[in-house]
Amino acid sequence: MADLADLFPGFAAHWIDTDAGRIFARAFGAGPPLVLLHGFPQTHVMWHRLAADLARHFSVVIPDLRGYGWSSAPASEHGALYSKRAMGGDLVQVMEKLGHVRFRIVGHDRGARVAYRLALDHPGRVEKLALLDILPTFAMWEQIAADPTISPHWTFLSGEAPGPEREIGKDPATYAQGLMKSWTKAKSLACFDPRAMAYYQASFTDPSRIHAYCEDYRAGATIDRAADAADIAAGKTLICPVLLVSGDSYLPTREAPGDVWRRSFAPRAEGEIVPSGHFLAEENAGATLQALTAFL
Repeated sequence: MADLADLFPGFAAHWIDTDAGRIFARAFGAGPPLVLLHGFPQTHVMWHRLAADLARHFSVVIPDLRGYGWSSAPASEHGALYSKRAMGGDLVQVMEKLGHVRFRIVGHDRGARVAYRLALDHPGRVEKLALLDILPTFAMWEQIAADPTISPHWTFLSGEAPGPEREIGKDPATYAQGLMKSWTKAKSLACFDPRAMAYYQASFTDPSRIHAYCEDYRAGATIDRAADAADIAAGKTLICPVLLVSGDSYLPTREAPGDVWRRSFAPRAEGEIVPSGHFLAEENAGATLQALTAFL
């Protein structure tokens, strides 16, 4: 991926050793530390339209999650090394090595799942938490159980190895682009910068990363789901301020996202709706930036 465009001019590039191997991260800015976490099937590059503006107010750190982008993709079975608890632990190590003990987090999609798990497990570390376009993992599986047509990629990707990996490997670019297109408001890839799409495609054609993506979803179906259930049973909630930002056209839900979060992990959460599909930071960067800046 050496010939890919630099979409973060002025940002330093860090390779940080963690228990998972090396985590890649971009960093720049001044002010309170802020972590931006990407989702599936993307990389840290999804933040390229917001990063410079946020760095005017914050010390911004933008990592690739383990298994994604340029970060290490440890071999795993049954989701064991891709629990959101483990991935959150990576971020604690990354931030400590960059000199930050407490920080704010914005997470999208899978990154938002890492973010809320980290905030539940390490409440003293997270000052503010913004979650883009997700329901809690336990709630998604509840909805899928009630209606299997909701988010069928969850069931497919979490299936037994190597079935999903083999199917995706037949034409990974078409699979990834098909998902992304269907999750946009316009049902088009036109909202994505071609230079960013080149990053996503470069990762998605790597068999080790396809396996990592599936392991991420396998962990979601088992380990992460169990962690959510344990915290719900214990009455555990997020103690930091929480902002829920949702697109107005994508999130498949039988219950308003804010209602789900407020009855479970975030009883005092604020909410914002952005005219967008699932990819808020790329489909409607201006409105997303405005909502995040006001909250953060």
